Amino acid sequence: MDARLRRVNKEIADCKNDKASNIKIDLVDSSPFHLKGSFPGPKDTPYEGGVFEVDIVVPESYPFQAVKMKFITKVYHPNISSASGAICLDILKDAWSPVLTLKSTLISLQSLLCSPEPNDPQDAEVAKHYMTSKKSFEETARYWTHIYAGGLGSKGKVDTKEAAKDEIAIAGLEQTHVTQFEGLGFERSKVIDVLRRMNYRGSNAANISDERIIDELLK
Repeated sequence: MDARLRRVNKEIADCKNDKASNIKIDLVDSSPFHLKGSFPGPKDTPYEGGVFEVDIVVPESYPFQAVKMKFITKVYHPNISSASGAICLDILKDAWSPVLTLKSTLISLQSLLCSPEPNDPQDAEVAKHYMTSKKSFEETARYWTHIYAGGLGSKGKVDTKEAAKDEIAIAGLEQTHVTQFEGLGFERSKVIDVLRRMNYRGSNAANISDERIIDELLK
């Protein structure tokens, strides 16, 4: 048994024996080098109540090379791509150290949910939302947690199938804003796309004229 396999097997066993952390690591298939991690969303954050799954690939030179991780669960967060699940975190790049483990890295991801870094984003649009209207951002992040991670939505429990269809809430927009431009004859999907890209949210909406929005809708 090579050193990498011994270390990974030990880390998986240690994680299973540690019930207090609520960090789980499971095999994806028969290979111990492709794993799925999971952890609960931190309390007192928009991610509370959700369970977040992470895809883990252990490279050949582990632990001297960082593990590759990305979120399987969709997360609304400045440092996590809302499209691909890619993560912007220093320990997954140049700040990796062989003393780090799979469990400690997953705990760092859990901590990242508590402490977004919008000035070093993975998802620029989400970072803009966070910086211009934190309250609106948190409502959207909470809604995504409910839809994608099984958490409690911002308005209490709702039917998941109905909620998943609510493109406006998923985009972090207000119904009245979308309806306003829909009323001018534009398709809902186009309106949502434009308002999301232009960060037409919270107080920032007052800084964007209707003419600018219409110009974008006509493109």
